[in-house]
Amino acid sequence: MNNILDTLKNIFKIEELRQRILFTAGVLLVVRLGAYITLPGVDVSALEAATFNSSSSNTLFGLYDLFVGGAFTKAAIFACGIMPYISASIILQLAGVFIPELQKMQKEGEEGRRRLNQWTRVGTVFIAALQAWGVSIKVASTQGPNGVSVVPDAGFLFTMTAITLLTAGSVFLMWLGEQITDRGIGNGISLIIFIGIVAQLPAALFQEIKLIQAGSRVWVVDVVLLAMLAGIIAVVILMTQGTRRIPVQYAKRVVGRKVYGGTTQYIPLRVNTAGVMPIIFAQSIMFIPNTVLSFFPESQWAVTLSRVWHDQSFVYSFFYALIIVFFTYFYTAIAFNPKDVADNMKKQGGFIPGVRPGSPTSEYMDRILTRITLPGSMFLALIAILPVFVSHVLNVPPLFASFFGGTSLLIIVGVALDTLQQIESYLLMRHYDGFMKSGKLRGRVGAGSGSSGGM
Repeated sequence: MNNILDTLKNIFKIEELRQRILFTAGVLLVVRLGAYITLPGVDVSALEAATFNSSSSNTLFGLYDLFVGGAFTKAAIFACGIMPYISASIILQLAGVFIPELQKMQKEGEEGRRRLNQWTRVGTVFIAALQAWGVSIKVASTQGPNGVSVVPDAGFLFTMTAITLLTAGSVFLMWLGEQITDRGIGNGISLIIFIGIVAQLPAALFQEIKLIQAGSRVWVVDVVLLAMLAGIIAVVILMTQGTRRIPVQYAKRVVGRKVYGGTTQYIPLRVNTAGVMPIIFAQSIMFIPNTVLSFFPESQWAVTLSRVWHDQSFVYSFFYALIIVFFTYFYTAIAFNPKDVADNMKKQGGFIPGVRPGSPTSEYMDRILTRITLPGSMFLALIAILPVFVSHVLNVPPLFASFFGGTSLLIIVGVALDTLQQIESYLLMRHYDGFMKSGKLRGRVGAGSGSSGGM
């Protein structure tokens, strides 16, 4: 405990780091405030009583509301959140596999990244406008329990106003995220999603407290649940940081009177290279049937199909796990290209001991990556299904159960580790000990940061 307090004191001794942390905290406060500013023309009292606020977590609306920090169910100006930017980034990244011009830009260094960022911003505006149109339709069509419309005057003026404000809100969040990355600490876009998810934790804990007060749950059970949550977080951290290091030797080169090379370095292949993206893709696909069926609440065939495709059913869990495994391999193939790595090693005079340069090196790394991705994909599938088990088997409220796995836990752990690593680097530059004092742990974290995966 004393070591943690000393580290916190050291953080605020460094002026630049202190300013960056305070700037990040201020921006995140603005993000949360925007999630409570309701769109003009919306009847707040009718909104609070409307079924719009009870979007099922088993639909696309529930997943969407998770990423925007509850702003969707509040019909706030930040209801579209940062997701249009994420969608535009993913589309361009996937398109780079098939479009040669995008592949060329990805390899052009700083200039290529600048052009890709500009394309991403333009795509963000376009996607945000489409999503804003959909959100305005959803809000306007929502009614309270007494048939009172949430939007009394849901005409053309409300639609245009909502689209303008929601699109501007997404663009503003994109700008705030870039400001955090440049002037704050951590990845701004990831932190905006992170704070939206964490903001729902107090409400989840409050639900548990109410259950204890009502006598529906014994406090000992919550202590066991918290211990279980701590163990799950520890396992997620280990899997997130887990790497297979491939040794690479570089031949000695004599330039003038200096000798270069002759050293051994390592290529870290992460067990979970894809990060949280496979779960996001799989959830988006799995939630489509339930979302469509929710539009036909009085249809018998829709009710029957919704029972078969419910998140508690074995059929749902089985296909959910299969899709996660598929997308883990798919996204890993996009995020890490063994052929490009092998070509770069060959140009720099590097080689893996016992493996010939060129195609044999590429095949060797691809074989290792395929093997270590299998346990990584199975781990992601287990983590994705775990909240359902905790909710329905251990009788935990869905909101609190969502923190035991799935997208929420992976994003929280991943963003927290990335931010802590950046703080650690500032402390080490000033010769202070950071949170990760163990040399062994610090070395493992350094190795794991060599390959980016996920969000």
